[in-house]
Amino acid sequence: MEQIDRRIVHCLQRDGRAPFRRVAQALGVSEQTVARRYRALHAGGALRIRATPTPRATGQQRWFVRVQCRPDAADALAEAIAARDDVSWVSVTSGGSEIVCVAFSDPGAARGSVLARLPRTSQVLSFVAFAVMHMYVGSDAKWLAYDDPLTPDQLAQLDPPATDRPGTPIREEDAPLLAELARDGRAGVVALARATGRPQSRVSARLAELLASGALHVAVDLAPPLFGFHATAYLWLTVTPGDLDATGRALSLYPETTFSAAVTGAANLLITVTCRDVEALYTFVTTKVGVLPAVRQVEVVPVLRRLKQSSTRVHEGRLVVE
Repeated sequence: MEQIDRRIVHCLQRDGRAPFRRVAQALGVSEQTVARRYRALHAGGALRIRATPTPRATGQQRWFVRVQCRPDAADALAEAIAARDDVSWVSVTSGGSEIVCVAFSDPGAARGSVLARLPRTSQVLSFVAFAVMHMYVGSDAKWLAYDDPLTPDQLAQLDPPATDRPGTPIREEDAPLLAELARDGRAGVVALARATGRPQSRVSARLAELLASGALHVAVDLAPPLFGFHATAYLWLTVTPGDLDATGRALSLYPETTFSAAVTGAANLLITVTCRDVEALYTFVTTKVGVLPAVRQVEVVPVLRRLKQSSTRVHEGRLVVE
């Protein structure tokens, strides 16, 4: 992965819908270069940008589910779980006998959720579901491939619009717009108007409203192996309750941390980390997690294989772009 590619991705992590012109200005290259490089990264399965409703806007509950199963059944079961629309992340861990997934439950359709179906699945030996109580948002300036990050001045040129409007509920009529944005989070107003059959002015106003209110989240999904990162793990931490918030916030700021949340259960803090290799993972656990006084226990669960990442299928370390 060349430096210009990494820097383009860093810009898009700051604002996934930033026009190529603005990215080019921040990097001091031509708009054509940015567009060409982005298309190559997307086609090669290195990144995908999607815009999806937040769980808060939809009223859904996010769960992390650990499924214990027979090793000979793990692959087939993981594929079946990954095929579900109510599951966004699916990984095989722990020697191939455990599956970790992120599921969403809708109070109005609880019987059909993956949480309701797992106990009736013969391959499942046991499972535990952890409800996400609170997610910690790390620094906007952190960057996965952090050897050559952008400067503060470059990042400042890419600040997305403020999201301080009152909450905007998702409406049924938004379905065509949301479907197109889930497919391509960078889709322009012209393409969105064509896909939804609505006037451009109406589409533009509604999109701006959803983004500004925080009802719609623009996510940049990356394929870590293509950026030189080959060790991903779930860290289940037991933290002193009174220090849970401070610990979660502190860990969320590290560039290795890709997700940090307070969860229900004995292990009350979950973070996911992505490191270059196992040695780097060891360094992270011992020098950044282990030194925190409120952390009482750590369980490190390495990811052996990822099948689905943020609703995008993964094949041989690459995002499958449909």
